[in-house]
Amino acid sequence: MLPLQIVEEKIYKIKLGDCSTREDFIDDCKPFVFKVACTFSRRLLEWGRDDELSIALIAFNEAIDRFRQDSGVPFLAFARIVMVSRLTDYQRHEKKNALAMVPLPGSGDGPNDIELHKAWEVYWKEAAERDREEEILEFEKLIKKYGVSFEELVLCSPRHRDTRQALMLAAHELAKNQHLVDEFHKKKKLPLAELEKNTGVGRKTLERGRKYIIAIALLIIRQEDFLYLFSYLKLPSC
Repeated sequence: MLPLQIVEEKIYKIKLGDCSTREDFIDDCKPFVFKVACTFSRRLLEWGRDDELSIALIAFNEAIDRFRQDSGVPFLAFARIVMVSRLTDYQRHEKKNALAMVPLPGSGDGPNDIELHKAWEVYWKEAAERDREEEILEFEKLIKKYGVSFEELVLCSPRHRDTRQALMLAAHELAKNQHLVDEFHKKKKLPLAELEKNTGVGRKTLERGRKYIIAIALLIIRQEDFLYLFSYLKLPSC
């Protein structure tokens, strides 16, 4: 999967009309589409066999066209909303359920289409807000497993720029090293000796910023699961 900063850069190029970038981008994002579709379906899907993957891929392409870069929502989060909407609609249709998902608007400007545009705006904004809230709750649960709480993060967040950059360097070094990541997940502790050696950041600085490093490293490692938090904090991708 592409780093999230690269995703936003490619979306910008696509919006300028770069068709070749669009094709490559969609191909690069197929693992993300696969993950969203499988998570929604609660089973392992297979390309070329399961309709859910085709529907999700079409919805992803549709999301590129409908995405507004000034929306305040990361593209992949928006694309996930569109994919889930289309997959829900498909699922309900398959079950012959009379209830319908909010239909996405077309490209016309007739009265009905204008109403659909308004309905879609309301729907995706509400969906984005729900996603944000769920993401925060999930991240809170995750960091608790590593002995960190939101309250502690507020208190231990470095005020000085140099310290903050040093701790983010350590978090990035941890996240990009799979061996260190495995040890980190297994022991639920930071590999301080390795981080000191690989980054040159002093042991005392690492120890004082331990909880901050843990939270940032988890966001980098699990960035696809925490699209909003990762985007807002402008963290480095691996």
